[in-house]
Amino acid sequence: MTVPPPDPAGPAPGTGARIATDPRSAVAASSTAASSAAGAGTAPPPGCPAHAYGPGGLIRLYGPEAETDPMGLYERLRAQHGAVAPVLLHGDLPAWLVLGYRENLDVARTPSRFSRDSRHWRLAREGRVAADHPLAPVVAWQPMCTQVDGREHERLRGAVTDGLDRFDRRGIRRTVTRSANLLIDRFCADGRADLVRQFSDHLPMLVMTQLLGMPDSYGPKLVNAARDLLKGTETAVASNDYVLRTLRQLVARKHASPGPDFASRLIEHPAGLTDDEVEQHLRLVLIAAYETTANLIINMLRMVLTDRRFRADLAGGHMTLPDAMEQVLWDEPPMMTAVGRWATGDTELAGQSIRAGDLLILGLAAGNLDPAIRPDPSVPVHGNRSHLAFSGGPHECPGQDIGRAIADTGVEALLARLPDLRLAVEETELTWVSALMTRHLTALPVEFTPHRPEPKEASLSAAVPAPSTRRTPLPGEARRGDGTGEPAAASARPGTAAPVAGVADPLAAGSGRPPLRAADPWWRRAARWFAGG
Repeated sequence: MTVPPPDPAGPAPGTGARIATDPRSAVAASSTAASSAAGAGTAPPPGCPAHAYGPGGLIRLYGPEAETDPMGLYERLRAQHGAVAPVLLHGDLPAWLVLGYRENLDVARTPSRFSRDSRHWRLAREGRVAADHPLAPVVAWQPMCTQVDGREHERLRGAVTDGLDRFDRRGIRRTVTRSANLLIDRFCADGRADLVRQFSDHLPMLVMTQLLGMPDSYGPKLVNAARDLLKGTETAVASNDYVLRTLRQLVARKHASPGPDFASRLIEHPAGLTDDEVEQHLRLVLIAAYETTANLIINMLRMVLTDRRFRADLAGGHMTLPDAMEQVLWDEPPMMTAVGRWATGDTELAGQSIRAGDLLILGLAAGNLDPAIRPDPSVPVHGNRSHLAFSGGPHECPGQDIGRAIADTGVEALLARLPDLRLAVEETELTWVSALMTRHLTALPVEFTPHRPEPKEASLSAAVPAPSTRRTPLPGEARRGDGTGEPAAASARPGTAAPVAGVADPLAAGSGRPPLRAADPWWRRAARWFAGG
């Protein structure tokens, strides 16, 4: 059976606001609307809550209704079903969303009951999952450590962790600082910028391409493909193919000319990875590190600019950026969900009967806000690393330390260069775009006192392509014949960079937010340390 494609309209940007109504009332109202539409023999009108429901009255985790406010949706599901909720994925494929903190850990830590091997998936064995399904790049079995268990998992993960552990952490921080300064130099004289389009969307990929042994010029195209792949759009398969072709070329070059990079270390590792295994693990590290780190960077910056409690503590020296990072990882993990786990046999979880071969989605964001462990989410959790942001168990993210280093050092470099950074629009004007696994800001417009670029970086700036407002067409897209290189209007447009929001004049912004303190000795000490002094 061929799975029908998702709504071609794709996700609609949301406000990121929590649903304020009683979740049970919202569920009842939506069910009533769906029943009324069905009784009338007509499809519900656009915007009707009934679109959020599929066969059997199950809530869909895809489409505009689900993607506008995922956190509100999770709370509705928790109120209706408890710690584990039945849901529908793209094409109305049934799955279980794990909402409880303890239940998430239970699933992550017991691969004997809940395997990472997607070959257990009953629907796939029954032929109900098409090869071009939007989630195929994520759930289709591949020779990667994230999709096997036991000894094979140990062999493959050992090669990955050994390759990552050989990077000197201070060397990584110097690379991040250099890369961040190159990006900052491109807008520091303007006095305004969009930190999503001009900073956070590019810094992780700029660093990762260097660590993997790729040219910097690969970054912009890979940014678009990586983000599209994780959205689960109708072009996700094409984006995945582009990434793999790029990595296949890289592996061929590294066979001929190895270097002190991650790709060469995987090729040379005693575990004896095949070229296919090397390519798949390069893809895994590249995609996971990019999306999670880009979201972590921008979420930290938004907190610095909008959370008065955070900013006051930081200026007063009572909270470090690493402490603030943990707060963000609790409240806004860079990945909302993790797909997936498959039941190895009939079992029970939080009172729900799970059948052998059922797919389970780890609700990382929902688990972090489980009232059973955080009855008051406003209470700070500084220094507490027991969040689910990097999952847990034997498949816990192996590259989280590098991701932390990139985010921490990148934010530090930006604040040291632009100490009076301030939001250029009202906080209520910020918008998010969400998908099944991710949620990120579309723009973060800021203002600051203009500065000249750093002269010492001038000779290096040509090595890094400037962030562009144009999106690089993905494989299979036609180009317009106007010399712009943009895709034709009829083509799908995955990963399109959000336009820069109109940045208001500082005097007209009316935000009334005081700038960050510019002469705090803490900044100077940290900046010297990160620079290797």
